[in-house]
Amino acid sequence: MITPGYGLAVARAQFSIAEIAKKLKEEGKNVRFGIHPVAGRMPGQLNVLLAEAGVPYDMVFEMEDINEEFAETDVTLVIGASDTVSSAAEDDPKCSIYGMPVLRVWKSGHVFVLKRSIGNTGYAGMQNPILFKENVDVLLGDAKDSCDALRSALID
Repeated sequence: MITPGYGLAVARAQFSIAEIAKKLKEEGKNVRFGIHPVAGRMPGQLNVLLAEAGVPYDMVFEMEDINEEFAETDVTLVIGASDTVSSAAEDDPKCSIYGMPVLRVWKSGHVFVLKRSIGNTGYAGMQNPILFKENVDVLLGDAKDSCDALRSALID
């Protein structure tokens, strides 16, 4: 599962991630994109960017259609998303986004989060607790550089 956010848009990493998805699909992997309705700066922004990069629309799922599948997902790649994948929205009544529906990426077997820095707190202004869960690894750096490196490792 791939869950892109605003960081993917800012970095213009959609082309690299589209190539990664295509290669994984060619290898027989079930690749899906989970999109939060407000991911990015405006509703639908991630859908447009993925379409621009040639990601087939049948691989792109809205949150309400994909959320229950995270528990059965081996690997989730989170690219530049913070609040839209924060477990605090469900677990922390003191959190400013408590009650907001989120993509439950932390329920996947393993999660890789691509972020510019650990200190980047998103709009909620708080650290995302998923970054510290045992099944989560964080790859720091620019999303485009990180996605380009992943693409090179898979394709080149």
